[in-house]
Amino acid sequence: MALSLTAALPTGLVMAPLRAAAPSTMSSVKMETVSDLKTLAKKCNPILGYWNPLGLGDGVNFWGESEEATIGWLRHAEIKHGRVAMAAFVGFTIGSLGLHWPWKIEGARAFAEVAAAGGPGDQWDALSTEAKYQIVLTIGFLEVIGESDYALKASGEKHYMRGGKPGFYPSLKAPGVVPHPVPLDLFDPTGITKKMSAERKEQALVAEINNGRWAMIGIIGCVAASKGLIVPGLDSLGIAPYAGEYMSPFMVNGLVTDAFGKI
Repeated sequence: MALSLTAALPTGLVMAPLRAAAPSTMSSVKMETVSDLKTLAKKCNPILGYWNPLGLGDGVNFWGESEEATIGWLRHAEIKHGRVAMAAFVGFTIGSLGLHWPWKIEGARAFAEVAAAGGPGDQWDALSTEAKYQIVLTIGFLEVIGESDYALKASGEKHYMRGGKPGFYPSLKAPGVVPHPVPLDLFDPTGITKKMSAERKEQALVAEINNGRWAMIGIIGCVAASKGLIVPGLDSLGIAPYAGEYMSPFMVNGLVTDAFGKI
């Protein structure tokens, strides 16, 4: 779960600060300095404000880059992890309710068969290895595009560590990004955000950050509750228990490894 640079635990519903927010003077959604972070923190949570116990972004330079590049990297990570968590929370809820597509997933196997395996963890385990590889490779493909300087430039944007907008995802329909025609973009496929004013976009970003933080807490809580841990508000909802190991793809001889396979 991405670390928050501003307020890791929002204390109220996101709509309250949105109503109280003053008109923005920023022309674009960019967080490049500690001052920008402090301004955004007050908009995300006027009560807590700027809370940075680990000191991330305050004079910290990752990989010998500038402070602005480090802040851009951390902010982008938080926004992206928040979006993934929002999708994961919705998916976990749908899977827990037993809802599924009415058609077949692969060959003669139906989605209903996978849904009947149990909770979301068991449903993932019920997928074939080929299906899992397809999902992981698709995510990796989209990640490469999101980090590509070429794809970002084709959409008129810079990399988030080079003064670009954290959270921006390039258009899949831009020339040369995907080798074949794509009917819809991954981000904003209906083009709703293109019609928003700069002030409305900034308000939407504040809402997205807050909702993403809640979703990160929510999906971790659901996963913990499925393993039998006490999670106030979630452990009483009857979440299906999961006997498997969520971290199994990252384990060697029963121990969790890092990204390089080291224990």
